[in-house]
Amino acid sequence: SPKPGPYVKEMNDAATFYTNRVLKDYKNSDTRHVDWVKSYLNIWSELQAYIKEHHTTGLTWSKTGPVASPMSMRSVLTSGSCLSPPPPPPGPPPIFDTETAKDEGTASRSALFAQLNQGEAITKGLRHVSDDQKTHKNPSLRAQGPPVRSPTKSHTPSPTSPKNSPQQNHAPILELEGKKWRVEYQEDNNDLVINNTELKQVAYIFKCNKSTLQIKGKINSITIDNCKKFGLVFDNVVGIVEVINSRDIQIQVMGKVPTISINKTEGCHIYLSEESLDCEIVSAKSSEMNILIPQDGDYKEFPVPEQFKTAWDGSKLVTEPAEIVG
Repeated sequence: SPKPGPYVKEMNDAATFYTNRVLKDYKNSDTRHVDWVKSYLNIWSELQAYIKEHHTTGLTWSKTGPVASPMSMRSVLTSGSCLSPPPPPPGPPPIFDTETAKDEGTASRSALFAQLNQGEAITKGLRHVSDDQKTHKNPSLRAQGPPVRSPTKSHTPSPTSPKNSPQQNHAPILELEGKKWRVEYQEDNNDLVINNTELKQVAYIFKCNKSTLQIKGKINSITIDNCKKFGLVFDNVVGIVEVINSRDIQIQVMGKVPTISINKTEGCHIYLSEESLDCEIVSAKSSEMNILIPQDGDYKEFPVPEQFKTAWDGSKLVTEPAEIVG
């Protein structure tokens, strides 16, 4: 318990949750990782289909096949076809002619010291240059030669700054790709709705501005990445709702969700329902976070601490929210 088919399906759902992070990091940079995720998830799907066809309740053994005897197994293990010859022994270590190298080094050092011991006579081999051949005394010679560039300065053209490059416009996307709902590049659209969701599906929302999305039904997980002034309303999530690198986000939970994660986000308001009051809020590197709790037919707002104080109590570090005195 559970049976093999449902168990593999649970593994597929768990793998989908973690491979979404791989897709998020490499979606627009390296397609090899995207192809790998698709192939990996396909393994679980194919395995589940195979189990449903051949091993619904567990492994089944053929009753009409040949019986493996101990003698046949021993003959297979001792047959020459299964044994590979041992690798050849390593060759002898290389021989270095240390004496020759030592003699060459001694001779070169002797020649160097002989040149240094010449004293003033070391300049006898230099050629004399007359005044008419010196460029600093003849401006006409400087005008004939090409300008000399300083070796300390680079004259290669500097690459174009990415800030000056024109902004690329993308077409808005709202589609189901395999088990993932893609909601991307939506601008000023408050009528976005996802229906007919399934438990194995996930939603990835990327670079949507001034828009609102409603997700009906139960879904595995939701990720909001690089969005601004975005609103999300959903019924139920069995995994996690993540908000990453975003600004001015509003989330309303109609049903239940176990965990909401907020990372690198400025401004996030979360409206919880009566069923989702046990939800855990995990935050890091974020500010202006508020949790709104339903009370007496209205919502009461509670800020999430952003500043903490840590002290040593003699055995461990103790961290608690800091109270700001106005």
